[in-house]
Amino acid sequence: MAIETAVARAAYASDPGHSRGRLYGEPASPTRNAFRRDCDRIIHATAFRRLAHKTQVFVFHEGDHFRTRLTHTLEVTQIARSLARALGLDEDLAEALALAHDLGHPPFGHSGERALDQCLAHHGGFDHNAQTLSVVTRLERRYAGFDGLNLTYETLEGLVKHNGPLTDASGRATGHHAAHGVAQAILDYNALQDLELALYPGAEAQAGAIADDIAYDAHDIDDGLRARMFAIDELAALPLIGDILAEIEKGSRPSPPPPSLTLPRKREGSGQGQGGSREGGLEPARRVHELVRRLIARMIEDVIGHSKHLIGQCRPGSVEDIRRAGAPVVSFSPAMAQADRAIKAFLFPRVYRHPRIVRIMSDAQSVVTDLFARYTCAPHDLPLRDAPAEAPMGPRQIADFIAGMTDRYALSEHARLFDSTPELR
Repeated sequence: MAIETAVARAAYASDPGHSRGRLYGEPASPTRNAFRRDCDRIIHATAFRRLAHKTQVFVFHEGDHFRTRLTHTLEVTQIARSLARALGLDEDLAEALALAHDLGHPPFGHSGERALDQCLAHHGGFDHNAQTLSVVTRLERRYAGFDGLNLTYETLEGLVKHNGPLTDASGRATGHHAAHGVAQAILDYNALQDLELALYPGAEAQAGAIADDIAYDAHDIDDGLRARMFAIDELAALPLIGDILAEIEKGSRPSPPPPSLTLPRKREGSGQGQGGSREGGLEPARRVHELVRRLIARMIEDVIGHSKHLIGQCRPGSVEDIRRAGAPVVSFSPAMAQADRAIKAFLFPRVYRHPRIVRIMSDAQSVVTDLFARYTCAPHDLPLRDAPAEAPMGPRQIADFIAGMTDRYALSEHARLFDSTPELR
């Protein structure tokens, strides 16, 4: 499928020249549009830099080649921009949403999130999407005139609603929010600037959400193989992946370079978790990379094709039509959605619930729980903070502080306060 390199802005795309604006009014930039400024503010945020040292699935001890929250974020950003470009959406807004989507994740990935959720069980719980909103509206302190980054309405709306509406028209929480209600941080901000929680976000946010799914599938396969949690041939029974592996086996490699340009082959190390011998004439590492890149391409092409079909059916003439469409307009086809579910079902027991990961993440969860309990009982043990001296340190504020930690900082704080700290190996 040929994909055009550039598509004119669609009528249903978000337009930075007609943004709903920022909570705090600011003069326009003479060199950057509103959504480009959002991207730049996110990139320069402290929380963004910390993503380099936060766990995706594997903790930093595992090796330098595994994804972190930052490398995951960059991969999501690349995919989101590709989707936005092909669908005529605003690329800068899609980029801003992808760059910011994981800013609220605490250390140690979903294990850290579960620990904080348990610690705050009687205080509204912990949700990383709500925490992301808190980071960009309250916790970043870089500007003289306001807390947070003062991002545009469209970026904030997309961060909060990228998975769809949070409430029904009557304001009742829906979806996975139905059990515990919409997070208080979202409700508090919504009282200041109505994010229309019962509506869908713009198409750029929907592109960012599905880009997250694509990136997860691809890089967790790559990292799982690298960690030797499963073999590549185990993937052959999965829809889509089996077809891709068969294509690779048939071999469509380019002609070899002239002898004068041929370099000595690097010996494939068994420690890479991608096999030792050559299979089908292709080096194991190349076979994995071929699989991953073709999987990403196939999924992107599917989303573009199916989304154009959905958009053609509802014929939106503005971003408001997208918000009120009643269903996403950027999504997988039914067949690709089934393949996506099969990949995630395969990875869940082999990666996310692998005994090694479960053991390490259990230890990581205890680190977060210990820190929360210690800071709660002995607030004088908190390190010096740059928050105003009068700022209270209740359970929510302690959770904010811990959520901002990197993996390494959480471990060093635990080692400072406790006699024994897990090694997470």
